[in-house]
Amino acid sequence: MSSHHHLGPNAPTGEIEHINYLSEHIGALYLNDEYSDVILTVDGQRFHAHKVILAARSEYFRALLFGGMRESHQSEIELKGTSLGAFKGLLKYIYTGHMSLSNQKEDVILDILGLSHQYGFVDLEASISDYLREILQIRNVCIIFDAARVYQLQFLTRVCSSFMDQHALEIIHHETFLQLSAGAIKELILRDSFYAPEVEIFRAVCEWVQANPDEDANDILSVVRLPLMSLSELLGVVRPAGLVSPDTILDAIQARTQAKDSELNYRGCLMPDENMAHPKHGSHVLQGEMRSALLDGDSHNYDMERGYTRHAINESGDHGILIKLGTQAIINHIKMLLWDRDFRSYSYYIEVSVDQKDWVRVIEHTRFFCRSWQYLYFEPRVVRYIHIVGTNNTVNKVFHVVSFEAMFTQNSIELQNGLIVPKENVATIAKSASVIEGVSRSRNALLNGDTKNYDWDSGYTCHQLGSGAILVQLGQPYMIGSVRFLLWDCDDRSYSYFVQVSVDMWDWELVADKTHENCRSWQALKFEPRPVVFIRIVGTHNTANEVFHCVHFECPAMSEDSSVIVAESAHDASSDASRSKTVILSNSAAISNTAEIRGNDKTAEDEDVAVHDHQYHSTLQEEDKSEDAAIPDP
Repeated sequence: MSSHHHLGPNAPTGEIEHINYLSEHIGALYLNDEYSDVILTVDGQRFHAHKVILAARSEYFRALLFGGMRESHQSEIELKGTSLGAFKGLLKYIYTGHMSLSNQKEDVILDILGLSHQYGFVDLEASISDYLREILQIRNVCIIFDAARVYQLQFLTRVCSSFMDQHALEIIHHETFLQLSAGAIKELILRDSFYAPEVEIFRAVCEWVQANPDEDANDILSVVRLPLMSLSELLGVVRPAGLVSPDTILDAIQARTQAKDSELNYRGCLMPDENMAHPKHGSHVLQGEMRSALLDGDSHNYDMERGYTRHAINESGDHGILIKLGTQAIINHIKMLLWDRDFRSYSYYIEVSVDQKDWVRVIEHTRFFCRSWQYLYFEPRVVRYIHIVGTNNTVNKVFHVVSFEAMFTQNSIELQNGLIVPKENVATIAKSASVIEGVSRSRNALLNGDTKNYDWDSGYTCHQLGSGAILVQLGQPYMIGSVRFLLWDCDDRSYSYFVQVSVDMWDWELVADKTHENCRSWQALKFEPRPVVFIRIVGTHNTANEVFHCVHFECPAMSEDSSVIVAESAHDASSDASRSKTVILSNSAAISNTAEIRGNDKTAEDEDVAVHDHQYHSTLQEEDKSEDAAIPDP
């Protein structure tokens, strides 16, 4: 036998690992009266134990046996209200650190969970919770949910709640539903995501009231959403049950018939991060041309002739693109790809409804220019129909959407006036930003995040002083209060410049005026937050030559640089901010053949609009012309 065997398996040189022997020796004392100094009695059965082991493993037993309590002077202690089977399993775990749950009945496992909570075995409690999560079924989730609430196991409670949400109709029809505590059933029915027909929930509550006559029926019935029932259900089901007062029924009828549909507290399916606008969930496009492309999940294979859904942009006669989800769903996030094979921009709005009669506008981008991927957030809502209406296309009079997803996300997003207040740089290719004016050897070099690899020949974007600018377009409007960019600084030159922002290329706001200052290297500018889509940087002076050079751009500013400049705007944008509404979303919840566009859809009037709206294509149009185009040297 080698000496390494005596050191222990896999033991490093000079280290002795005999923990397995220690575990075996202590485990051998389980139910062994040798050296025992205390007897624990449960349901009349006596267990020989060792105070020092119990105290070392549990703060509860440490206080009981060595905390000066009466039991610390007793040689035999009765543990009242303790399940015999559960205690046997727990005591063995105390001595061996091992417990097998797969061969235990569920009621015993729950009793062990209760004891582990009572005696402070946190790791055991967590392990049992993980096991219960894996074995959740319709037949056991109710009792596990109740136990999780009693022992304040928040993670297990959330897991059970989510499982019950997804199987709500089966849960209320299962016999174990009648065994739920009053607190558990009330918490469950209060959830918007506990999605089942309200009349079925009412029937299940009536059965629960009959099975639990000592509980306060009115307290449970008060959380049933009677206004969600039809008139026939209220009169034919609720009234004959005799559990709800006539006045309450009349109030429900009034709310059903007079309130706006959007004001009713609907229930909906909640599947976090699952795209509910997918054919596998029964969703389909009801309105729009070339409907089959929108929900097929393909966001790569599209061109001038295929791969998008469209509608004509006009004041009457067309009603946008309409999507019907397969079921009522809670959503707070829409991800949408606008056709982006050129530099066109779109404006649009999105509204949602449960009944196609009462619509709520959740996205209002009619005064903004948007392009490519749109990442949209709003307060969670129960939705069945999603209506996308394009109001502007800078090239023609058709609105095109390539891909569409709708889901509920638990991402923490701050909204102000309905716009995202970004916490990360959104002037990136991944966020659909692009450089639409400026000269560079590589398109969008300004946004690639590279702040190290630049020299005299490459790595920067520039424009001639007195002509043009560097213009960045974000993919969608954001609430922006700062920008940061790097001026070319391979020598000791300095620059002067000013910065403007806009949402539509028509109205510009001056947010930084450095025309009378010598600036170099990193520039961090802070200003009053406002909606921003376009950022225009205009160089006015270079101490070395007649060209303005910028290496990197980001917004909002990602660095806590001490040189942050508080810039005064030439136009007062504080009014928007002062009236803003800020919403935090967390766990915190909705394109056309370009050949036809250019041929059939495009009128002479459209051409005029395109020329006017797309004057900002000046420098990077025609695919940058050529990488060999003349790039002014620094």
